[in-house]
Amino acid sequence: MNPDGRNHSRQRGAALLLVLWLIALMTALVGGFALAARVENLQGQVMSRGLVASNAARAGLEYALIRVEDQDPRRQWRPDGSPNRWSYAGAEIEVRLIDENGKVDLNQADASLLTALLVRVGEGQVGQEQAARFAAAIVDWRDPDQLTQPAGGAEDQDYEGAERPYGAKDAEFESVAELEQVLGFTPELFAKVEPFVTVYSGRMRPDPAFASAEVLDALGLNGSDVVAQRQGWNPEAGLPAPGLPGGESLVGERSGTYSIDSRAKLADGRESLLRAVVRLGSASTPGKIYTPLRWEEGAPPR
Repeated sequence: MNPDGRNHSRQRGAALLLVLWLIALMTALVGGFALAARVENLQGQVMSRGLVASNAARAGLEYALIRVEDQDPRRQWRPDGSPNRWSYAGAEIEVRLIDENGKVDLNQADASLLTALLVRVGEGQVGQEQAARFAAAIVDWRDPDQLTQPAGGAEDQDYEGAERPYGAKDAEFESVAELEQVLGFTPELFAKVEPFVTVYSGRMRPDPAFASAEVLDALGLNGSDVVAQRQGWNPEAGLPAPGLPGGESLVGERSGTYSIDSRAKLADGRESLLRAVVRLGSASTPGKIYTPLRWEEGAPPR
């Protein structure tokens, strides 16, 4: 065979192999781009649905503020922690409102009420003596003196002994989250106490009209019975408002400051939870519906 012919065949074979490699490379590149585009599309859909759920949860909060102030008792939502359900733009929304007057104020409650609440929410893990020490530490944190409470408490030297880089604040709590810094409080204990305390009511004693069963128990009442009595009252029936044995009404005057949990669920199962404390109106912005005092949002824990 002619050598030139053999060389020409080898060159043609090499060229064919190169073309095949280029085709394979281009196929891989196109496939990679297609996969990346699909992933980005899916991510975009997830982000988009998350935004829709988030906006639905916010709509639930704002709708709740309208309903809680509604003068028609048939439409009015009570700020006592009862679930209220609403459908909006294809989302199912559940909203719970609690008037901050129904919570234990960290700056005003005495040690005995704080102790009773800690025992109640501690679910058998916090005994009376331990709860009394924690309550005393709360009082020592907020009071201006350096005198330790009779039940134990915690002043600067105690924080130093626990190797904390700070001492007792000796001033009022500015937020509920500050409670985690008080000596003795673990993240687990804080998580149990946090839903039932506030810094916004200014009351020494919570209003039973809005208090949860746990807070009512801490007040020395039968929490489950009081909640059932409160929820069983229908103002449209013309019956008198329910009250406690001492005559205190279970229909309280609202403070205008509310804790609100708004949970939205879309048809595809996407969920969003908005937890906020808001005060109706604004001193700095006339016409503003509410002022956020705390704001947390995102997907609810599984």
